[in-house]
Amino acid sequence: MPFGNDECAPECIRFKRILHQKIEALVGEGYAHFLSGGAMGMDMYAAEAVLQLREQYPWILLEMVSPFDAQADRWSDCYRRRHDLLFERADIVTATAHNFSKSCMFRRNRYLVDNADMLLAAYNGQPGGTAMTVAYAREIGIPVSIVWLEESYKKFPEC
Repeated sequence: MPFGNDECAPECIRFKRILHQKIEALVGEGYAHFLSGGAMGMDMYAAEAVLQLREQYPWILLEMVSPFDAQADRWSDCYRRRHDLLFERADIVTATAHNFSKSCMFRRNRYLVDNADMLLAAYNGQPGGTAMTVAYAREIGIPVSIVWLEESYKKFPEC
């Protein structure tokens, strides 16, 4: 994320607001089962938004998908607690692997796409895991909705 880990940055606050609105709009379109890869950033923010929205829409489900058991072991205490809480509050927990490997993140990302009716991604067009996940979704015909980070900064005035 361009704002790094600064969740007090106006850009992050706006991004989270847009993400929440997009997920709520998806609920309005009939989506009810949401999957998250559990990573810091977009995955965590989206899962937290789903849990908030679940209070208003109790029929929606959150599935947390772990690429390996120790995903959050090296994170700061704060992020590890948030990660663990998301997995505790999830309706479904899936592990695509138990041990780290070079391919475990890709396996998790493929699981997310293979079990999706649409992919919501924060993506800035740069190469990497998100780019490969978006390309895979498009390749197999899964609709993709992108939260363009730069554009999201322009949609809301300063907080």
